[in-house]
Amino acid sequence: MEKIVIKGQSREVVGKQVKVLRREGRLPCIVYGRGFKPVLITLNMREASRILPTITSSQLLVVEVDGKQHTTLVREKQRDPVTGMFLHVDFLEVSLTEKLRANVQIELVGDSPAVKNYNGVLVSSLEEIAVEALPSDLPERITIDISILTEIGQAVHVRDIVLPSVVEILDDPEEIIVVITAPAREEEEVAAEGTAFEPEVIERGKKEEEI
Repeated sequence: MEKIVIKGQSREVVGKQVKVLRREGRLPCIVYGRGFKPVLITLNMREASRILPTITSSQLLVVEVDGKQHTTLVREKQRDPVTGMFLHVDFLEVSLTEKLRANVQIELVGDSPAVKNYNGVLVSSLEEIAVEALPSDLPERITIDISILTEIGQAVHVRDIVLPSVVEILDDPEEIIVVITAPAREEEEVAAEGTAFEPEVIERGKKEEEI
């Protein structure tokens, strides 16, 4: 796994005054962890805006502050709801010798023949899988090839995911990750019986800084 390092600076500015830091091109953040005194820092906004969107919730990121390196996971990314600009980021410092729980992003690849040949509708109901492992064993993402879905009604379940034995999947094995449903007319009939899917919020915008 490639080691990704981002450099930060300690900060004393807190509360609403962090708006000044953002105007100066600095992104306010916090690094915290069990048995570890939280450290308030800033990152270069341009560098952070380039690196952070590529980092998944289970991918290790080294945050270097005042010459000390903190091995972390990104726990929360707060964005402006209008501009999409980063407002604040929480980093969790982890021990490489202790197992932890994390959510691993699901990535769908390929094309489903059922969609192409039978006008099926691809419905994704899970975007992340909860796992437990040592930080260095966490997969950055889980890739699912949907080209195996050749018929209406076929699905990929949590039980179908194959990971190394050092990674324990915590989600219900019977939970559906992605399924091919019938075309529009059949979908309307199902909806009439009260079945519906709701979208999941992945990132929340935040208007005011709290830390």
